[in-house]
Amino acid sequence: MMEPSATPAEGPVAHGGHTYRMPLPRLALTPEVSHGPLDGAWWPRCDALELELPSLVAALEPDRGTTVRVTVDAAQWPDAPHTVMAPGQVIAVDVTGSVGEAHVITLDCDTVGRWVLLVVPPQKPTDTATRLMAAAADPALHLGASALLTRC
Repeated sequence: MMEPSATPAEGPVAHGGHTYRMPLPRLALTPEVSHGPLDGAWWPRCDALELELPSLVAALEPDRGTTVRVTVDAAQWPDAPHTVMAPGQVIAVDVTGSVGEAHVITLDCDTVGRWVLLVVPPQKPTDTATRLMAAAADPALHLGASALLTRC
């Protein structure tokens, strides 16, 4: 699992300004190509997709300027914008009401392909979120998002 930074980092830069560095996403990915319904899990810090999505995309799609399309569940992200600005790119967001998409985010990236991730609700306690993320990234388990959320 990628370890998140504790807080956003601010520091002095030239001309007395400040710079903001996005915190690393709380992310766990399967170690190799996934053969299950999920490629891992993402545990956002809040439910504001426009704040959380840029760091997730930066971690999964290394090439700026490429096209990234994200599909999210309308029930989980009711106020999701249709586009999110990220450094060097615009991320297109599709909101779906499909039952099969509950607690899942799908990222279609030009250079790395498709990622299907369990979205661990931000309010989950750390121990529960840690178990969910480990289970979603375990290539031996072939459980979907709903099964993982009820099981862990």
